[in-house]
Amino acid sequence: MRIRANHHWTAAVFVVLLATLVVVPIVATSAPKDEALFVSTATRAGRLAVFDDVWETIEERYYDPRFGGLNWEASRLVFRPAAAEAKTSHDFYELLRRMIAPLNDAHTRVFSPEEKFDWWSPRFVTVGISVREVEGLPTVVYVEPNSAAEKAGLRAGDVVMNVDRTSAGEYIRRRMQDGSESPTARVKAVRSMLDGAAGTSVELSWKSGKGRLKSAVLSRYWSQRTLGFRFRRDHDILVIGLDAFTQTIASEFLGQLPRAIDNAQGIVLDLRGNGGGDAEAMANVASAFLDIGVNLGKFADRSGASFELVTTPRFSQLSRSTPLVAKLPIVVLTNETTSSAAEILASTLQHRRRAWVIGGPTCGCVLAIRNRHTLPDGGVLDVSEFDYRTAEGVRLEGLGVTPNEATTARRADFYEKRDIVLERAKRYLTALNN
Repeated sequence: MRIRANHHWTAAVFVVLLATLVVVPIVATSAPKDEALFVSTATRAGRLAVFDDVWETIEERYYDPRFGGLNWEASRLVFRPAAAEAKTSHDFYELLRRMIAPLNDAHTRVFSPEEKFDWWSPRFVTVGISVREVEGLPTVVYVEPNSAAEKAGLRAGDVVMNVDRTSAGEYIRRRMQDGSESPTARVKAVRSMLDGAAGTSVELSWKSGKGRLKSAVLSRYWSQRTLGFRFRRDHDILVIGLDAFTQTIASEFLGQLPRAIDNAQGIVLDLRGNGGGDAEAMANVASAFLDIGVNLGKFADRSGASFELVTTPRFSQLSRSTPLVAKLPIVVLTNETTSSAAEILASTLQHRRRAWVIGGPTCGCVLAIRNRHTLPDGGVLDVSEFDYRTAEGVRLEGLGVTPNEATTARRADFYEKRDIVLERAKRYLTALNN
């Protein structure tokens, strides 16, 4: 999450997670171009300059001066010598991530110059599939159409057995060794088990729906995702898919909502896979469903300075001009990929009994970044500088939102192309209306 605060403590807050391994994009306060590229991590001196900048920036800015109990000075002593001797830029940045991992903070992270992320047009490295834990097993939940993974026979519902000839269980354990044993850390480890540099490959073996063992070597490549929203009518129910919160998405969403809601008897707001974004944009979206001046929570930095986020009159008037919006029953869909600003929205709607939440627990990843920090080699560091609590004083970081009804998919549902969480939401609304 990012906060750009002025002297009145108004803020543009960006709250995103790694759900799809999507990261926080920020309008950065950065060094001039010629200075940003002054050092190279190909040299020992360059690696140490970048390492020291990362360590010192976190030391100075991190929202928790106790670092969650982590001895941050000891981390420097352990990792600095290894950073100096890193063989490649990739190895160096992996080491920086290992140093940061024990903070157990999805928002504090580092990106090499090649990995710099544009929130408005998310770009990430993939092998053509997404993996989540389903029924306790690392399961393929998405296969990119026409990808090498699809041509190799991978299907949603298949179970990952080995990665580079290492069992999936052992691979996940290694991914978690530098962090905690929390559910969020496990989710991240499973989702990142196929991570690597673009242009490299991974040997993958999996079990199909018929129990057959298959394998293939898949190349990692850059891919791009377009963020937006979708309205779909299912008889008298309006299903809304919302990928993220940006000012553009919020403005277009609010402009199209009155026509989309016409004659609807209920709303399903699908926040699965929503990694957050601009919290002010989220507040604008929330204003369509809540009264004016509803407190959406408070952000505070390590000095104690704080501000509150509230719904705004200019968007709450949407509810008044479209009376049904304020009265229609709402079901919010969540899972472990629902993060940050999306968690704030789900929590507020649930607590104010404005919506019934169905699905799985959310990520529990709700911190805020003030400014993206440019590193001496042109890389980028995001540091969580603000903590968040709900209007009731509940801290969502590490906790998340617990659904009113826990409903999770099974492997068989992926093979059958069923969305049982959405099916349950529609049954709930139909029964409520009847």
